[in-house]
Amino acid sequence: MTSYIISGGSGLVGKRLSETLLEKGNTVSILGRGNDSSSPIKKYKWDIEKSEIDKSWLKETDTIIHLAGAGVAAKKWTASYKKEIYNSRIQSTKLLYETLKNNPHTIKTIVASSAIGIYGNDSEKLLDESSPTSNTFLAEVCRDWENEVLKFETLGIRVVILRTGIVLSKNGGFVSEISKPIKLFVGAALGTGKQLLSWIHIDDLCMMYIQSAIDENMTGIYNAVAPLPESNETITKKIAARLHKPIMLPNIPSFIMKLLFGEMAAMILANQNVSCEKIQKVGFHFKFNDIDSALKDLFQ
Repeated sequence: MTSYIISGGSGLVGKRLSETLLEKGNTVSILGRGNDSSSPIKKYKWDIEKSEIDKSWLKETDTIIHLAGAGVAAKKWTASYKKEIYNSRIQSTKLLYETLKNNPHTIKTIVASSAIGIYGNDSEKLLDESSPTSNTFLAEVCRDWENEVLKFETLGIRVVILRTGIVLSKNGGFVSEISKPIKLFVGAALGTGKQLLSWIHIDDLCMMYIQSAIDENMTGIYNAVAPLPESNETITKKIAARLHKPIMLPNIPSFIMKLLFGEMAAMILANQNVSCEKIQKVGFHFKFNDIDSALKDLFQ
């Protein structure tokens, strides 16, 4: 079995990935800001701002899963929070790189998160890994983040980067946020409602991380999205149907979204039709190919 360390292990994906890895008999530890004595998973402390890290895991670990980063939708994009979004990803990656560069270690692979926001917010074309990147704030973050991760190849470490779409989970994130107003009978589609959302069920995403870690033929960048994107309006209505609640309000206009969320509104209203063909070609099989099967699992 493989020995993993996960940065960002306390987040939505990190928690589920840790559970999945442990169920499969792997050894899992977490890089975090503090120690949690109540958790069965061993935690090693790091302080990204001070460039400090506990190095005692370096000779006990095969694979790094790098998920660390401030939530892009957690707060309004003020100048200070945009800086936090950027630095939490870039500086954490640099800290890992310098730590491995300057110390003996047993790391063979790093699998890192990125996001399909790298392609921008509005495209009529099917986007694959060779599509041009955008000049939006989030695209800049992702591009610089990926460039930092790719430097690990100079250390002889295999690198896989997963450009992640909207993650569907019953424990938080997109589904939870959409469900809240629906339960209060104030749910509505956003903007035109026609914009495509490229999504992925959290369990498929976790299995994608695991395959990336153990398949030595995988290298480089892959889109982490399900085969069949759906429109914002369709997903909103399907979630409402699962909750047995009606959608009675008209769509929320784009200008209202911009007033509420500022620059972040463009990301929320993004229209992205992203291809998963590349990762399917290396043998990845989705458990949840379409939105109906995904929501059925999440709401059962």
